[in-house]
Amino acid sequence: MKIKGLVLSGGKGTRLRPITYTGAKQLVPIANKPILFYVLENIVNLGIKDVGIIIAPETGDAVKQAVGDGTRWGVDVTYILQPEPAGLAHAVKIAKPFLQEDPFLMYLGDNLIGADLRRFYERFITETPDAQILLKPVEDPSRFGVAEVDEKGRVKRLIEKPKVPPSNLALVGIYMFSPKIHEAIAEIKPSWRGELEITDAIQKLLDWNCLVLSDILEEWWLDTGKKDDLLKANTIVLDEWVKREVKGEVINSRISGRVVLPETAKVINSQIRGPAVIGKHVIIENAFIGPFTSIGHGSKIVNSSLEHCVLLDGVEVRNIERLEDALIGKHSRVIKNNSLPKALKLMIGDDSVVEIP
Repeated sequence: MKIKGLVLSGGKGTRLRPITYTGAKQLVPIANKPILFYVLENIVNLGIKDVGIIIAPETGDAVKQAVGDGTRWGVDVTYILQPEPAGLAHAVKIAKPFLQEDPFLMYLGDNLIGADLRRFYERFITETPDAQILLKPVEDPSRFGVAEVDEKGRVKRLIEKPKVPPSNLALVGIYMFSPKIHEAIAEIKPSWRGELEITDAIQKLLDWNCLVLSDILEEWWLDTGKKDDLLKANTIVLDEWVKREVKGEVINSRISGRVVLPETAKVINSQIRGPAVIGKHVIIENAFIGPFTSIGHGSKIVNSSLEHCVLLDGVEVRNIERLEDALIGKHSRVIKNNSLPKALKLMIGDDSVVEIP
């Protein structure tokens, strides 16, 4: 059975502005690797070779530049332009010329999960349902699409953001579909949000008595659409996946724990306490880098203390007594001239300057 991949990397990323004014939310790095790359790795590990990527007019070029033709992952990539964020089912609809009559895995490009998809994928191949969804128990299911399932994991109904949820099982942004989903999408109408909802399409399959299966995700799942979610994802990935790899130049400094320091990075009169990932050509001088911090390539940290931060490429932080829970866009500068409160929490977009007198 040939199965294709469909990655949704469109949308306007309004919840991550100002970072997403100049870039795609799926390209924001977690542990110095774009979120979208984790998604592609999870797909490639299943043996899928044909991947379509839904892109938006505003950020599509950035996605193309980052991913290329898929050679680095050994896959063929086809880009599909979605003019407006008109819903997940709309993304499937415009991808029909790429998908044709093949079954496919659909993966939201800003979702991270703490597991591979092998079991989920193999069950779809073995039991051949018309749709298969991944579910995760959550504390507030009213914020999500929610599923009601029977004891065998067969889906009985789906409700989008219900006021009275029938269960605590939220839809993770990963689905598998047979070509039957195209017929279902053709029969649905836009929701109150003006979008074609994938939950409505799956419910249409249920109305037709098609087999819709579910699997429960036991590991963590994060939708990285907001600053706090993204910082949490960075923390979890650093905590669970980073291994110590110190190759850079270390002068009168102490590096403890699981820290990634590439050959071109330099640490002078400083302390780094892992888990932390430092990018290429980074200079850290007279500074403290605390746990759960990612510093992008070409950045410079001088006379400052950082903890639980995500810094994109080319950031300069100078004379800051304490920077924490911060998300700093590319080529931005955070500089202290004189007095400053002891702690700063910031989220600033690309090419910005925060200068405190």
